Amino acid sequence: MSSTVASSPPQNASFGQSQQNVPSIQSLLNSSSNGAQQQPQNVARDTKGKYTLTDFTIQRTLGTGSFGRVHLVQSKHNQRFYAVKVLKKAQVVKMKQIEHTNDERRMLGKVKHPFLITLWGTFQDSKNLYMVMDFIEGGELFSLLRKSQRFPNPVAKFYAAEVVLALDYLHSMNVIYRDLKPENLLLDRHGHLKITDFGFAKEVPDITWTLCGTPDYLAPEVVSSKGYNKSVDWWSLGILIFEMLCGFTPFWDGGSPMKIYENILKGRVKYPPYINPDAQDLLSKLITADLTKRLGNLVNGSKDIMNHPWFTEVTWDRLMRKDIDAPYVPPIKAGAGDASQFDKYPEETEAYGAHGDDPYAKHFVDF
Repeated sequence: MSSTVASSPPQNASFGQSQQNVPSIQSLLNSSSNGAQQQPQNVARDTKGKYTLTDFTIQRTLGTGSFGRVHLVQSKHNQRFYAVKVLKKAQVVKMKQIEHTNDERRMLGKVKHPFLITLWGTFQDSKNLYMVMDFIEGGELFSLLRKSQRFPNPVAKFYAAEVVLALDYLHSMNVIYRDLKPENLLLDRHGHLKITDFGFAKEVPDITWTLCGTPDYLAPEVVSSKGYNKSVDWWSLGILIFEMLCGFTPFWDGGSPMKIYENILKGRVKYPPYINPDAQDLLSKLITADLTKRLGNLVNGSKDIMNHPWFTEVTWDRLMRKDIDAPYVPPIKAGAGDASQFDKYPEETEAYGAHGDDPYAKHFVDF
């Protein structure tokens, strides 16, 4: 079974494949096959207005943000568990996030990939927007990394390889993700990744200028307000790999965003002596301000990353099929709405399902 506790409610059962006779992570580290897998076909999915609040029982909060929160819910129809992201319309408008919110809904409606979260549907009331998504039980990679302090080379390589496949797919659809970080990587029940939170994802065939993302992960061309392209995601991949291997980001400085931006523009990276030489070579070719040298931005695109010596052992097609055991399996009870891997939060006090005047309806017609 794959992590998705959910399949399209209310008719289908959860989907996935048997984990019997699945090769171990050593296959990732010892196999010589290196061919990139053909991307899954994009299938347009009907996700608008499929559900209402009365279809679900709200269980608890899984996370909170500037515009709302994510709840664990249970379908009253198939008894399966989902995550519902609730965004307060007034907050979205006040924070000037209308375009990003509509982009998130549109991007999630288009994509279908083993390492991306699935959006099953959206709906709204007069005060809130609702997005029904997979409940991914294993929690954030961020939490695992903090507990581990840093990952061994093979573990970091496993997670990085799954991210590479997901970014390669998004870029093939002209989508820039723009918010890669451990907090946005969830672990499914078998320990494979799902990228979540598409709040900054955008369809960009060529270049864009918007300053958005998380300070530690921003590419220098974003910080300096230049036009940028999909290669900002490959820079962020470099920062992610560095953080997984070291336990900290290369440009962090007391948490002050302005100081971090200065460090990014200086571009000096200090590599600890314990970093694998192949990993350091890859990082030096991802965390570079020179776009004529940054891997992923060259003539061979993502193939240059997949074919780099650090990834030599990765069997990309088997990894795409999740035909390789993850290095860590979350200690959860699968399919039971087990949210033990998520922090606890105070619950929402304002009731959902409000009727009445909706001054913001015109901004969110796609919901």
